[in-house]
Amino acid sequence: MKHVLQHVAEKAEWGKKSLPKGQGQGIAFHFSHLGYIAQVAEVTVSKDGKLKVDRVVVATDIGSQIVNLSGAENQVQGSVIDGLGALMFQQLDIQQGRIVESNFHQYPMIRIDDAPTQVDVHFLKTNYPVTGLGEPALPPLAPAVCNAIFAAIGIRVRQLPLLKTDLSWS
Repeated sequence: MKHVLQHVAEKAEWGKKSLPKGQGQGIAFHFSHLGYIAQVAEVTVSKDGKLKVDRVVVATDIGSQIVNLSGAENQVQGSVIDGLGALMFQQLDIQQGRIVESNFHQYPMIRIDDAPTQVDVHFLKTNYPVTGLGEPALPPLAPAVCNAIFAAIGIRVRQLPLLKTDLSWS
């Protein structure tokens, strides 16, 4: 855990940037399927509350034998984007025992302009036993982004999806 946190902090230049109000970095860690994953999210929140995740830096230790590096990077990047979609939009409403949303016009999914422009993925080269990569990269995204929002504008996110939270500031 310590090594992935140190590595992601170094790669994201954690704490080395002087950011103006409305921009922030947030960090989070997750241990899943015997894999260690840390993420730093960099966000911009406009005065009217529009959130943009500018960059996500990921460091992971899932063992030293990655057979398909490009595939592993794509898996992590996809998990980050999927996690961001869940954080920002996805919600089901239930009334009288039934789901209200009938299709995707009522259940928004993440779109390309909501995705970060940059997702940097770093795999630590250690002697750690080989683990899985399918799920571990998704869970730390929400706390990293929410910590970045707090750093940017001083508002703690207390409920998800973010559609329910007023992020406006001035």
